Amino acid sequence: MKTPRFFLPFVIAITLVSACTSQTASDSNETTVGCQLGDVVEGALNIATTVAPITSIVANIAGGTNTIINGVVPEGTNSHTFEPKPSDAATLEQADVIFINGLVLEEPTKELALANLKDGASICELGTEILPESSYIYDFSFPLEGGKPNPHLWTNPPMAKQYAQVVRDVLSRRDPANADTFAANYEAFAAKVDALDAAMAEATATIPEEQRKLVTYHDAYAYFAVHYGFTVIGALQPSSFDEPTPKDIGDLIEQIKAEGVKAIFGSEVFPSPVLEQIGAETSVRYIDVLRDDDLIGEPGDAEHSWLGLMRFNFATMVEALGGDASSLNSVDVSDVVKDTAVYPQ
Repeated sequence: MKTPRFFLPFVIAITLVSACTSQTASDSNETTVGCQLGDVVEGALNIATTVAPITSIVANIAGGTNTIINGVVPEGTNSHTFEPKPSDAATLEQADVIFINGLVLEEPTKELALANLKDGASICELGTEILPESSYIYDFSFPLEGGKPNPHLWTNPPMAKQYAQVVRDVLSRRDPANADTFAANYEAFAAKVDALDAAMAEATATIPEEQRKLVTYHDAYAYFAVHYGFTVIGALQPSSFDEPTPKDIGDLIEQIKAEGVKAIFGSEVFPSPVLEQIGAETSVRYIDVLRDDDLIGEPGDAEHSWLGLMRFNFATMVEALGGDASSLNSVDVSDVVKDTAVYPQ
C-alpha cells in the first residue's frame, strides 16, 4: 500500500502537562485562561462561545435555566481564519465564561477576549482541557512544525461528550443554584451522544473494510477516523489555507487511484473546484455537502444542533462509501431542552 503523502495521522509523544490552565503570553493571562477558574456568579450566567457546534453543546447543558449564551463565529465561516469584528468585543466583555475550542483554533477571538475580559471572567479551552499533548494529532493541514495540532475533536462523539462534561462542571461551579439542572441535562445529552456513537459504529460495520477511506478537502476527521477505524488518505487543504500546488494535486490523484478510494468529500463551507476536478480525473464520486461547523437548517429548527450536524455528516459518508446508514437515520438528534442561544449567521 502506498504511503499517504497528504495525511499521515500519527501521535507525537510530548511531555504531558496539566490541561487545567493553558499556556499564555503573560502571567496576567494565565489567571484568566483555565476551565477550573472563576467564582460563583450572582444572577444569570452570561456565556460567550465560538463555533456553532460548541454553542450547541453548551446550550444543551445550560437549557432550562436563565443562562445567556451568545456565539461569536458565524455559521458557515472558516473558523481557522475568522477575525472577530470590533463589535464582538461587546459580547466578550459581558461574558462570565467564554468557551472556546482551544488547540490554537481561535487565536484572534481569544486575543480579543483577553483584551476585554471583565473582572472575574475566564476562558475555558475545551479541547485543550480534555486532550493531553501526548494525544495531539499532526497531519498535512496541521503539521508539527506549524505548532498547531488538528483541533477538530468535536467530530468524534466521545470527545464531544467530554466537552459537555467540562461545560457541566464549569456551569455548576459558577452557578451552583442550577447545578441539578446542568447535571440532568448532561445525562440526557450524554445518552443521545452514546446513541449516535453506537449507531455510527453499527453503520461503519456495514462498510467493507477496504472502503473505509476518507479523502476530504478540510482536515476535520482525524480523531473521528481513529475512533471508528477509518483511514484518512488525504486532505487537500494545506496548512496555509491557500490553494494546493499542482504537485499536491497530482500526488493526491495518484494516491486516490492507488488506494481505490470510493468517494471524495468536499465541504459546504470550503467549496473546492479542485476536488471536483480530481473526482472527474479519477472517476471517483465527488460529494460536496459536508458541513464542518455549519449546523443543519436555521436556529430553532429541529435538527439545528451538534447532534443533527454529526448525524448528517456521518450518514453522508457512510452511504457514499457503500454502507448502510439506517442506524444513523433513526437517531434522535433533537436538543435535550429548547436551545435559546444566539447563533450569528
